[in-house]
Amino acid sequence: MFKTALRDAQTRIGDFLTRQLADLGDDTIAQGMRYATGGGKRLRGFLALESAALFDVPPGQALYAAGAVECLHAYSLVHDDLPCMDDDDLRRGQPTVHKKWDDATAVLVGDALQTFAFELISREDAGTAEERVALTASLAKASGAQGMVLGQAQDIAAETAGRALTLQEITGLQANKTGRLIEWPAHAGAVLGGADPAPLQRYARAIGLAFQIADDILDVEGDAAKAGKALRKDADAGKATFVSLLGMEAAKARSAALVADATAALAPYGDKAQTLRDLAQYIVTRDK
Repeated sequence: MFKTALRDAQTRIGDFLTRQLADLGDDTIAQGMRYATGGGKRLRGFLALESAALFDVPPGQALYAAGAVECLHAYSLVHDDLPCMDDDDLRRGQPTVHKKWDDATAVLVGDALQTFAFELISREDAGTAEERVALTASLAKASGAQGMVLGQAQDIAAETAGRALTLQEITGLQANKTGRLIEWPAHAGAVLGGADPAPLQRYARAIGLAFQIADDILDVEGDAAKAGKALRKDADAGKATFVSLLGMEAAKARSAALVADATAALAPYGDKAQTLRDLAQYIVTRDK
């Protein structure tokens, strides 16, 4: 049931982005944008759709928030893969954007995807004027100097300093770098539904941290062919991870506790939130 719902959402989000990006023409930047947003798990977009569904928000309306967060996430990956950042050659089983084209194109593709995300949630079909303002402001905060970009800067600073982070430091870093763009789509669903976002934000904070712990576990135990990217880079670089700091078994126990906390946060929504409960479990059992 959950996998069917996820596949359906992946298709709907993919089709939506194809339609929206088709209007941009066929120059190199437009091609790169389509390339960068193709495939992937689309968990952030799925979370936007499912959180909005709790409040009976029309799926067609929620797709704008889902598409926006997927574009924002894709931009972050394009830039993260660059030689000046994590220097990766493979993403989602394909050459990264800077490998398929060049570094300058990758920078511009990322820039264009970031701005396109805000264009999507500013459109009239995305919500009322008040909802669109709230979504725009919250996405900017989640992705910028108080959110994802801050987390990336913290990560680079730790590498430059050559110092392994403490557990508290890496938890804060990942709450920014990974967690904020997982929290935002849950928040967006509540905004569109005119509801208190607190329970969904608690849920999203828990699964955001669980997501990163699962990534750290996959980096050690995963299959690169299934993951679609290089693995074991963190260990080779001597980076602190949840696995290196806690140990494998304790990291797995921590992720299980976070899933339990996420599930508890959904209690106000009853059976209507079952797919979100399944999503929390999927995050810590996935193989890519």
